[in-house]
This record gives sequence, structure tokens and C-alpha cells, in this order.
Amino acid sequence: MNTSFKALQLKARHQVYTLLSGNSLSKLFGEGYDFAELREYQIGDDIRKINWTITAKLGKPYIKELHANRELSVVVAAMMDGSLYFGEDHAKQKKLAQTAMLLAYAAQHNGDLFTGLGYTQKKTLQTPPTKQLYDIERFCESLYTHALLGSSLQSKVSLKDLFTRLQRPSLLFLLGDFLEEVDLSLLAQKHEVIVLFIRHREEERMEKLGEVTLEDPRSLTRFDTYFGRRSIRRYTARREENDALLAEHFARYGIRSLKIFTDEEPLGKLLTLFQ
Repeated sequence: MNTSFKALQLKARHQVYTLLSGNSLSKLFGEGYDFAELREYQIGDDIRKINWTITAKLGKPYIKELHANRELSVVVAAMMDGSLYFGEDHAKQKKLAQTAMLLAYAAQHNGDLFTGLGYTQKKTLQTPPTKQLYDIERFCESLYTHALLGSSLQSKVSLKDLFTRLQRPSLLFLLGDFLEEVDLSLLAQKHEVIVLFIRHREEERMEKLGEVTLEDPRSLTRFDTYFGRRSIRRYTARREENDALLAEHFARYGIRSLKIFTDEEPLGKLLTLFQ
């Protein structure tokens, strides 16, 4: 096992098991074991739910509602290609893997069913629905170590595949840098979708570089250019336009989103979602 990944894994597990212990899960009414409430019988209610002891005491039929005894389906889907290879030591890919690992441990800690999918150009990294730590950790390590430099992902194809794969309504976390527009309308109609942007600070606040040789991490094409104030303005305008379109799209379909930078601890950001 990669030693740096092992250190990150131990840190993530400690954070989840200590800071998320006692985290309450959403309650749904239905068949189960935990008492929810007592209410008067209404026409159409299942007579098998009548609490005859309370009914005899109060002289009216009463129903005892129970919390649903259902497990939550948690899905983490990562959109991965060379664009994550930005900054020193591919920090975006590492932060994406760390964030996925925190979500996976949280699902396992709560007894929920976890599914992991990592979309890359040539293959889909995956673990089937599981509660086993071995499967979860193996999946997260594949996100951390998979070679991405020189690859380009067709997000439209990947999202279509994701929609086809997920048959059960799920809590779906989508991870990536999302520097291009995506359409999540179909997924949002079937699942609760939360988008997690993984970004590098320098992608948001570019600095003047002067004459430089740049390399596209997707195509590995190199070109000489002068990266000055005009280039920064053009780049910033395009990025802000893309982010504004995404925000509008997310608002239209009730999709929550969160931005995590490579120099931040993701757990603190994720706790705002859990609250």
C-alpha cells in the first residue's frame, strides 16, 4: 500500500470515528422498530398498526407510527482526468481521494450501503454496494493512485452511465473540479445530488507569469505563451461564467454544492452539509 495514502487513510478514519460519532440519521416513517409518534386512527390507515392498549384506555383508536428501519444508499462518484493534475504533486487528486474516503467511512460508520465509482478515460474504478472496510479502502486507494496525466474524460458519457447504473434512489456525491459545464438534471430527478468541487487556489486566483511554457495535462500539448494581465482576465472571466452557469443549473434542480480547496481540511466543510 502507498505509504502516503496509508497515513491519509488513518487520519480520515480517526476524524470520522471521533467527530462523527453520534451523528443522527434522517428518520422516515414506515415499518421499523423505533417509536416515532402516537396519533388518532384515520380512514385508510392499516388496522394492523392500531395500538389496542392505548385505544382501550382512551376510548378512541390510535395508531403507533414507527421509524423506518432502512439503510441509506450512499454513492460517491468521482469525475477524473488530467485536469486534476494541477499544482504540485497532483494535490487535487489527493484531496479528491481524501474527501471520498471521509464520505465512505461516514457511510460505513452509520451502517449505510456504500457504492464507489471513479470515472476515468479508459476505465471505471468501482466497488459494488458494500459495508466492508476492505472494499471501501481499496476503492479509495485506486482514486489516490490512478494515473491521470494525459487523459481526458467525456463527462456526458460518464454521467449517462452513472444514471443507468444507479437503480436505487441514493444520496449521490459527485466529486471533480467541474471546470466545464455538466448536465445533472436526470440524476437530480432520481437521487439527492451533492456536488463537491475540488479546486486549487491558483485556479481561482491566477498570478502573472510572464513568458512561460505551459502544458495541457489532458493532451500533454506544450506551447509557449505570455501569461500576463490580459490572459488572467480572459481566464477569470471564462471560469466565473462557467461557475455561474453551474450555480444556476444546480439551483434549478435543487442540487447542493460545496467547494473544497487543496489547502483545506475537507471534514470541516463536509460537517456543514451533515448539519
